[in-house]
Amino acid sequence: MALVLFLSLLWFIREIKIALFYLYLWQLKEYHLGRFYDHFRTAKGRRLIWHPLKIAKILLLLIYVCLFFFPTIAFLLNSLWLFSLLIIYGFEAAVFLKDVFRKTLKKPISTIKTVFLGSVVISALGSGLILANLVFQNDLQKFLLILLVLDVLSPFLISLLVISLQPLTIIWRKSIIEKAKRKRAQFKNLVVIGITGSYGKTSTKEFLTTILSQKLNVLSTKEHQNSEIGISRCILDELNEKNQVFIVEMGAYGLGWIKLLTDIVRPQIGIVTGINQQHLALFGTMKNLISAEGGQELIESLPRNGVIILNGNSQLIMSNFRFLALDLKSQIFCSTKEKMDIWAEDIKTEKNRLSFRIVSKDGQAANFKVNLVGRQDVENILLAVAGAKEMGFTFEEIARAAEKIKPEQGALKLLKGSGGVDLIDSTYSANINGVIAALDHLKLWSGKKIIIMPCLIELGSVSTEAHRQIGKKMAETCDLAIITTKDKFDEIKEEAVKLGMNPNNILFLENPLEIWEKIKGFCLPENVILLEGRLPAGLIAKLKG
Repeated sequence: MALVLFLSLLWFIREIKIALFYLYLWQLKEYHLGRFYDHFRTAKGRRLIWHPLKIAKILLLLIYVCLFFFPTIAFLLNSLWLFSLLIIYGFEAAVFLKDVFRKTLKKPISTIKTVFLGSVVISALGSGLILANLVFQNDLQKFLLILLVLDVLSPFLISLLVISLQPLTIIWRKSIIEKAKRKRAQFKNLVVIGITGSYGKTSTKEFLTTILSQKLNVLSTKEHQNSEIGISRCILDELNEKNQVFIVEMGAYGLGWIKLLTDIVRPQIGIVTGINQQHLALFGTMKNLISAEGGQELIESLPRNGVIILNGNSQLIMSNFRFLALDLKSQIFCSTKEKMDIWAEDIKTEKNRLSFRIVSKDGQAANFKVNLVGRQDVENILLAVAGAKEMGFTFEEIARAAEKIKPEQGALKLLKGSGGVDLIDSTYSANINGVIAALDHLKLWSGKKIIIMPCLIELGSVSTEAHRQIGKKMAETCDLAIITTKDKFDEIKEEAVKLGMNPNNILFLENPLEIWEKIKGFCLPENVILLEGRLPAGLIAKLKG
């Protein structure tokens, strides 16, 4: 009896860890089935399926079946089978407690939804444990077999439970959206600016908010508040009669998502920051991507007196929207490459400062100086300038306001790290355009240049070519490249070596301690380390000193 209780406790502790992890993963993927499924195409996702302990448990299940058909050897192997199970669950419980103690346990951010889901999942686990005990209280092996089967199937069962509860989520979601629509409709004079695109949305939103706030009362969506629920909550919790402008960042992971968001907020001005293939795996086709994340749905939602502002540097925007015949007040193209409606010239890039001149075809011009890292933010500032111009700001007013833009609002952040090394933090979000631009920025340093990044995800059919482009740029700029995920490492390395990079200087390392041992010697004042994409928190903490 004591052994049953002990094993049951170890099993339950282990199942709590699995439940928290899969709820974390579902939340990370925003409960989007396509994004969740795509995770298991990556090396990390495949490792979850083919984890050594999972394989060991499946082998134990097969051994049990063999024992059932060969009772003569069952007596000899029963103790070994039980001991193996005890070792596995003891080890997993110890890992769970270690993660809790070190605060490295992966768990979802506490929200009403995750608390509800967590309560349901843990209650189901506890009920399953009690029921198995009651039914098989006199048959230890069958009881343990049921626990083992539930264990092996738990990721699937937890995910199935999350999906099965989605109807309740949909009802709640519709209720929140309808309330937000009704409240938004009360503000007849509110100017709403919607921002979408594959990249640059957050920086453009932050720059425009800073500029417009110098003269107007501005509300903008907060970090990670770019979904239908986040935007609706922003309206319900924060929108008030004092607000003159509402700036809304709009994210999309499927066809029709932006249409849903525009129905809620009813924008009069739209901004499309740029289009690339970053989420092609989720949209399936470029046509679907361009429709939603690419801005077509936003453009079609604007009223007759609406304004659309587009990034003329984006090839996909130019090829899809350059000659639109729109019944809108105006269609504005911004560019750093050629003279369009608004353009930037004389661009000078320093390590943590940009200076340039912005000109419009109606004759306005002003010199800009901003404390931002990386040339790619010039595109986002141009879009913000166009938005402010439509709100009645002069270029001189915009230039003065732009001086108040903070470095942390940009795509890249320049920090001092351990040993005085310069760190470029680009861990908020990674996409092919951003990675290439950040690698270009490293050329401003005279010392050693290092990049640490995972492979990009959700790129679908263009993933191989995108990573080959990254490999080429690494060969041009980097002395050392560390890739933290396996998915497209071979493609990156092959292309970098082809262009002359030493194969010993482009490495696949995923253990934070190994990465630290490799790069700590580079932590010197004259060197620079670029951090791209989602990286281990412990490694970032060491680098920041």
